[in-house]
Amino acid sequence: MVQQSAGPLAGLLVADFSRILAGPYATMLLADLGAQVIKVESPGGDDTRTWMPPTRDGVSTYYLGINRNKRSVALDLKKSDDLAAAQELAHRADVMIENFRPGGLARFGLDYDSVAASNNKIVYASISGFGTGAGRDFPGYDLMVQAISGLMSLTGDPDGSPYRAGISVFDVMAGLHANIGILAALRHRGETGRGQHVEVNLLSSALSGLVNHSSGYVAGGTVPFRMGNAHPSLFPYEPLPTADGELIVIAGNDGQFRKLCQVLDLPELPDDPRFGRNQDRTANREELRPLLVQRLAQRTKDEWFRDLLAAGVPCAPINTIDGGVALAEELGLDPVVAVGDVPGVRNPITFSETPARYELPPPGLDEHGEEIRAWLKS
Repeated sequence: MVQQSAGPLAGLLVADFSRILAGPYATMLLADLGAQVIKVESPGGDDTRTWMPPTRDGVSTYYLGINRNKRSVALDLKKSDDLAAAQELAHRADVMIENFRPGGLARFGLDYDSVAASNNKIVYASISGFGTGAGRDFPGYDLMVQAISGLMSLTGDPDGSPYRAGISVFDVMAGLHANIGILAALRHRGETGRGQHVEVNLLSSALSGLVNHSSGYVAGGTVPFRMGNAHPSLFPYEPLPTADGELIVIAGNDGQFRKLCQVLDLPELPDDPRFGRNQDRTANREELRPLLVQRLAQRTKDEWFRDLLAAGVPCAPINTIDGGVALAEELGLDPVVAVGDVPGVRNPITFSETPARYELPPPGLDEHGEEIRAWLKS
């Protein structure tokens, strides 16, 4: 097969045996940067092909959002010809990524040990839900990890029910961690000539991604609790009501708080011992909040947004997705790219010399199967 693209990862062949979100998101980012990604699907296809609505021309937008720049081949690993093709692909690949249950590919000779025996340069990435030990048989769904990790205990109103995050946040995070591991392993291979096994699991990604909360527990013995949109260590750092709706208002340090008070015409507050330092404001938030709200109620959120941002005070309207895309466009970030006739979100990384590519729309099931099978036999 001919590598059509340039890019920082041009020339890299990725055998993508993953499905749903974490793995396909990781491989799409690699493909954007020039890697040639062959998406191996079962005859039934990636599950996300059926996750709808919404759709575009009858195709799941969930699938479309994480599968551009790839070629698809459908292989039934229970059939000898298809299994031989899969094994040959693994033999030729620079990178293989899979998210079967741990050990699930061993019976097909596609586990790390089997692949590395014939391809010692392979960087083989495995993504699981809960690792290869006692949690190896747990299904790896993001919602399970949000519940088990503690994230849901932090999300929602203090007196309400726990909530999941609005996206499968730990699938995305695990995909990013997998890519970090893959790129590091490729760097090591460049020095030694040897590949290795990279393993990522959603629960470990979650505990790492909970950052200050997990650190607060393991280093400080503090179990955090739901605070709605408030922050346990900063105030203000939450939505506050204005004359026509809420505005996110942030004072990440004492200087920003002083600027906030200048714009709100409350110059005395930064010198009040109850509010002068961040720890004071956090401890006395119930006394400070009504003073800020009283002033914010005198103008609209858009008026405050303009003036606060101009003064260097972090603040933000609470948009729906369309508003977020519109603002990115207004700021010149060009968030939407067309790949064929399928619009998608631009790769978030920019390069001065080797820009991301947008060459192949998300493939239909087995769209490139004939071409790939012929290449693997050559």
